[in-house]
Parts: sequence; C-alpha cells; structure tokens
Amino acid sequence: MTAHTTTPTRTKRWSLRIDLFEEGDTTKVHAVLDTGDNTLETRTTARRNPGDPPVPEIGDEYAAARALIDLGQRLLRAGRSDSAANDRSGAG
Repeated sequence: MTAHTTTPTRTKRWSLRIDLFEEGDTTKVHAVLDTGDNTLETRTTARRNPGDPPVPEIGDEYAAARALIDLGQRLLRAGRSDSAANDRSGAG
C-alpha cells in the first residue's frame, strides 16, 4: 500500500491600486502593489502628442501600462534579491 501525501493549499491575495490624475495633456499614475509581505509603488506619466485629438482614455491606458511594467520590473528585482539571500542563507 502506498501512502499519498498532499501539499496543503496556499492562497494569498495581492492588492493593486492604480490612481490616475489628468492634468492638461498629461496623465499621471500612482500605482501600489501590496503583497502582504511587501509594498511596491511607482509613479508614471503619459503625455498627449499636441497633434493628436484629446482622448483621455488613451493617456490612461499608456500611463497605467507603464506603471504595471515598472511594478513588474520591481517585482522581478525583489524576487532575484530574495532568491540570492535565500541561497546565501542555505549555504552556511
């Protein structure tokens, strides 16, 4: 008879808040990712080309996308740093 072991399920909820601010032809974003263990935040902007028609939704999309990309890069750096620290602590 073979014993079956199960790994307990682990569930976490991360919260992302994105605040958008319109100032003339500029959209500003403040984004915060709260992982429960860490908080990462960024501020980004998007500016409308003066020759383009004013469509605020497009500025929102560009500025929010830039914020998400920056948060993703910060999250990757945090993961690499945590992984390196974990490797060092296990080697001793």
